[in-house]
Amino acid sequence: MRFIAIAIAIALALPAHAELVIEITRGVENPIKIAVVPFQVKSSGAFDADLARLIESNLERSGQFRRVGRETMLSLPGPDDEVFYRDWRAIDSEYTVVGSIARDDDGFLVRYALHDVYGERILFAERVPGDSSSLRDIGHYISDRIYESLTGLKGIFSTRLLYVTAERRSEKDQTFKLILSDADGGRPRTIFQSSEPILSPAWSPDGSRVAYMSYRAKRPGIYIQTLATGEVKRVTSFPGLNSAPSFSPDGRKLVLTLSKDGNPELYVANLRTGELTRMTKHFAIDTEASWSPDGRSILFTSSRGGKPQLYMMNVASKTIKRVTFNGDYNSNGAFTPDGESIVFVHRTAKRFHIAQMNLITRQISILTETDLDESPSVAPNGTMVIYATSNNEKSLLGLVSMDGRVRVRLPSVSESVREPTWSPYFN
Repeated sequence: MRFIAIAIAIALALPAHAELVIEITRGVENPIKIAVVPFQVKSSGAFDADLARLIESNLERSGQFRRVGRETMLSLPGPDDEVFYRDWRAIDSEYTVVGSIARDDDGFLVRYALHDVYGERILFAERVPGDSSSLRDIGHYISDRIYESLTGLKGIFSTRLLYVTAERRSEKDQTFKLILSDADGGRPRTIFQSSEPILSPAWSPDGSRVAYMSYRAKRPGIYIQTLATGEVKRVTSFPGLNSAPSFSPDGRKLVLTLSKDGNPELYVANLRTGELTRMTKHFAIDTEASWSPDGRSILFTSSRGGKPQLYMMNVASKTIKRVTFNGDYNSNGAFTPDGESIVFVHRTAKRFHIAQMNLITRQISILTETDLDESPSVAPNGTMVIYATSNNEKSLLGLVSMDGRVRVRLPSVSESVREPTWSPYFN
């Protein structure tokens, strides 16, 4: 039961929550150079967020962009001003974003435009209304629009993260928290807190609910929490293991690990009827299941070959085939959104890395170079993976692109974080 025990041991060792701080460690060789001009404030009073700084930080964190420093800008135009493209070419900016914020009777209005410097044209311009609580959301929205316009891929800046923290004052005095934050670590808030471990958070496909394992009433159980209301529903609380929940693509079922019949096996819980269907029957440990995007297959970790490896089950027939053969330890698998690849924890030279495997070619690529990497979760556009790792005996979160060329650290200010999971797109 090593790969189940490891998760609990790590959770017990976590210290407490703080906002995440971005540290870019590697990007692409030729990033897009973009200048985000400080937004003009058209009315009195301060705003809680520097929109231009938020946008440039978002874009740079993707690894695809490099910001042009404010100190080099020869002018600071707004959306109503003429943009002299020669000034931006002189400081090696390929694209320039200009904008303004103005208060009105309903809140405020943000106007912005994206300029193609070498094409000497406006690619697009928008007016975005908002209120005092939505300024950060508008900044993420603008970042998504710019990212999609210049890369052709849907942005992920308006998505969310879930992760677990814990404050350990002594072995008998600990506080565990399930934290919800923006994709950049901003606006963190605790959605559940306990003196017992919280493990395996998972998003519903529409992002409205989260499932997780916790020790409520001193017994492990699987719970689903509705984010808008805070309502909590217990799914299972059997004696023994209740762990590793994962929503089906239609949100109607959970696959999870239970040991209620004596051995850790996979079960599917119908969330409408409460019916439990046993999916595996083997003397080995079966756990860490996740659904394929089409809902036809379940990827899971099993020790049935002697050591942890990844296996694939056909949901309809329950037939199982082994997926990983390279290496003596492969676990914690997750599909990419297109279903063509998986990411997982892969051990090589006694070190745990995040790896990616194409399911057609079976080619494996090692994405990370750090040690003790775990809990990979793929961004909804399939470009990035968030995972837990460690550096100088401190736990932190990392981001890596699917090709391994972009790496970003999201260390906490004063504590460690674990069990990250990336939200879907919100409707």
